[in-house]
Amino acid sequence: AYVVFSVCFVFTPNELQAAGASAQGLLSGWLGSEDVGFVQYHLRRTAATPLLHSLTPLGYFIGMCFAAPDRQLYNIYTAPEGWKIFLLLAVLVPVVTGALAFYWSQNRWSNHPLARTLAHHAIHHSEWRAVASSINTEFRRIDKFATGPPTSRVIVTDTWVMKVTTYHVCVAKQQDIHLTVTNSRNHDVSDRKST
Repeated sequence: AYVVFSVCFVFTPNELQAAGASAQGLLSGWLGSEDVGFVQYHLRRTAATPLLHSLTPLGYFIGMCFAAPDRQLYNIYTAPEGWKIFLLLAVLVPVVTGALAFYWSQNRWSNHPLARTLAHHAIHHSEWRAVASSINTEFRRIDKFATGPPTSRVIVTDTWVMKVTTYHVCVAKQQDIHLTVTNSRNHDVSDRKST
């Protein structure tokens, strides 16, 4: 049952996403609004999501302490060797992920991979925050195009093409990329009103 929970938490289906049972839903107060600050939202989200996901093995271990008290997992000295290794890894992964998230957040998020990507698009004598402001402004406009599920969206604004996944945000200027249509469908639009 915990494996199903973990898979649903990491690869959140649309129904659970709508109910707020995702990393973004749990941290919505801290993340802020994607519509107001697209870049800042995704800086925080891509740092916090791996951290939350890395806690699932530790949650499993804690659950097993209560579900199987006969194994005495709550006492590290009497726990079986395999469970000691599992606990070590279950603690080590969130510590490393948390340290990475902390490093990314230093210098007002300048160490984050998204900030570094934006810095490559900065015009002479400006910094990544100017590019972030441009993206935020364009994302607020109503004429942007967005497609795909919440875990893998493609967003197109006047100047930018962005792919948002669970752990990454890829950003490119439209003038720097080449798009190819691989498939298209035509749909007839009916002007008759159905009752």
